[in-house]
Amino acid sequence: MAFVLSLLMAPVLVSYGPGGSLGCDLSQNHVLAGRKNLRLLGQMRRLSPRFCMQDRKDFAFPQEMVEGGQLQEAQALSVLHEMLQQSFNLFHTERSSAAWDTTLLKQLRTGLHQQLDDLDACLGQVMGEEDSGLGRTGPTLAVKRYFQGIHVYLKEKEYSDCAWEIVRVEIMRSLSSSASLQERLRMIDGDLNSP
Repeated sequence: MAFVLSLLMAPVLVSYGPGGSLGCDLSQNHVLAGRKNLRLLGQMRRLSPRFCMQDRKDFAFPQEMVEGGQLQEAQALSVLHEMLQQSFNLFHTERSSAAWDTTLLKQLRTGLHQQLDDLDACLGQVMGEEDSGLGRTGPTLAVKRYFQGIHVYLKEKEYSDCAWEIVRVEIMRSLSSSASLQERLRMIDGDLNSP
């Protein structure tokens, strides 16, 4: 139950109001879209993960880099944006269209796109020109490499149903990892806004 709760709370990331230290206010719609996306990923399950045990793989999610205390706020936003962008790209391919229920997949794509739009607006407020290289270094680059590994895995497994199921579960896990990052941002925000 705690895992499901963390999955539902993960997208709340930086939605703590106009007084937040990030200088942006993600709408309640952003939070609701994130929750809906995780529910949709859960509903997309077509096979029991136990049936696909032989296809399991450790994709080496860069959890320490993503959840570690060394991330600055702009980096954290960049990492979250990259996670959403790569998830959107993964589920916006011709091969993914063949693997999933079309209605659920369209809803997931729409929800991820909505969240990306919200984060784009936030990133524009937080990042200046000097921060434009954040996507090419450190934690954001680690997230890109992680998703490259997922693409390679799918290709090696010839986009089998089990491979897609393993990837669906992995994406749910990676998106839920943002819960720790969210908590860290809240603590920073609280420190900066305390008297």
